[in-house]
Amino acid sequence: MKMEQVALRLSARPRGVHLVTREIEAQLPQLAEYETGLLHLFLQHTSAGLAINENADPDVRADTETFIDDLIPENYPRFTHVLEGSDDMPAHLKSMLFGCQLTIPVSRGRMALGTWQGIYLIEARNHGGPRRLVATLYGNALQ
Repeated sequence: MKMEQVALRLSARPRGVHLVTREIEAQLPQLAEYETGLLHLFLQHTSAGLAINENADPDVRADTETFIDDLIPENYPRFTHVLEGSDDMPAHLKSMLFGCQLTIPVSRGRMALGTWQGIYLIEARNHGGPRRLVATLYGNALQ
């Protein structure tokens, strides 16, 4: 068995739902060393989230953003955590809704995502800045 942990950085993005699969893969060349295993991704932020969903039609990302913005609007009059901006408390709730971690199977040196699956960063702040991930790989090395 083999295990390693790597710090990743995602580029700053505006608020929205962003496909980041390739950006993550580019920072994990060691995936190619694993026959089978697991990749755990942990987002070190409380105002963004991670999800897996369709990677082909950008309307899915736009509709997801529309829905979560309708579900958790800015300037909700009952929020009391408002000192960091009108987008901050909604961002915390969106982060809790989607979560900050994913576990993805690894097979033959690649993430074993389905044909139409990709990793989304749900950036919930208007200007969230770069995002940090901890990637932990665990599995059987290629022979």
